[in-house]
Amino acid sequence: MTDLPAVREALAAAGLTGAGPFDRSGSARLTPRDDPDQSPEMLAGGDNSTAWRVRRPDGSAVVVKAFGKPGGLDSTAAPDDLFEVEAQGLAALRIPGGFVIPDVLAVTPHALVLQSLLPRPHDDVGFWERAGHALAATHGVTDSCFGWHRDGWLGSLRQENGWHEDGHAFYATHRILRYLKESPVDAALTAEDRAGLHRICQRLPQLIPPAPATITHGDLAPANVMATPDGRPALIDPAVSFTWPEVDLSMLYWVGLAWPGARVPDRFFDAYAERRPIADGWRDRAPLLHLRELLSLIAHGDQRRDFVADVRHIIRVFR
Repeated sequence: MTDLPAVREALAAAGLTGAGPFDRSGSARLTPRDDPDQSPEMLAGGDNSTAWRVRRPDGSAVVVKAFGKPGGLDSTAAPDDLFEVEAQGLAALRIPGGFVIPDVLAVTPHALVLQSLLPRPHDDVGFWERAGHALAATHGVTDSCFGWHRDGWLGSLRQENGWHEDGHAFYATHRILRYLKESPVDAALTAEDRAGLHRICQRLPQLIPPAPATITHGDLAPANVMATPDGRPALIDPAVSFTWPEVDLSMLYWVGLAWPGARVPDRFFDAYAERRPIADGWRDRAPLLHLRELLSLIAHGDQRRDFVADVRHIIRVFR
């Protein structure tokens, strides 16, 4: 059952009040009071936020995203810059030839209101071909350093984005070692595990070929690939930084290995390579580049899979 008070709070925080279950001032009609089919639709959200699709009387829709999960939603508990950073990340990914990026209609410390998109078609090879070309165009935007102009968020934890001239140092410091200080990671890993991660960090120059710092989505799981009504690929929920382009590729690839139902068609990777060649051996390196995500999942207490076992396997392979 949709938590209408929570939806109302999120809409009010975003400055979108209206009729129906959100009636406050009537300044922006979102849902007609007498049409139950226009009630807010709860969407599959991320690990730390809840989202609803709200239809306007003219048939258009917006998505309202607030911090917290149903039953425990507390938009005031959101970190002060959570949605501001997300809006800036979306703007940074709006690149000619790249993905469609939803318009940000309102952003406050408590909520984000976006243009509504559609779920991606799972097995549409043509869609994934277009997505491969779009990601290649996105990765055409480069910087002389690795990082971003501000720290961001990955889930409810800070994504550290301090600038580095050395990509290997950036990845070691801000994408692997930073998670060792998180209490759930410290509790889950042994001293041997931590030593193995430090060895991998020392060996990164031998394990990862040099590559330019490109703009990356940073949390490119298949669930964050959406579609427009006319079938164009779109992106949501970024964790933006300038880093190795293989970081985005590795996440799409590894998630498909871990959960076959989420596997991205091979045509996506082939289409990407048509526009932007990938260094040989990238599939073999993908688990290594996915360490950041695995450590983040452990840090967030995610128990969908034995992520500690995944980390230990990677340590054995790359030590």
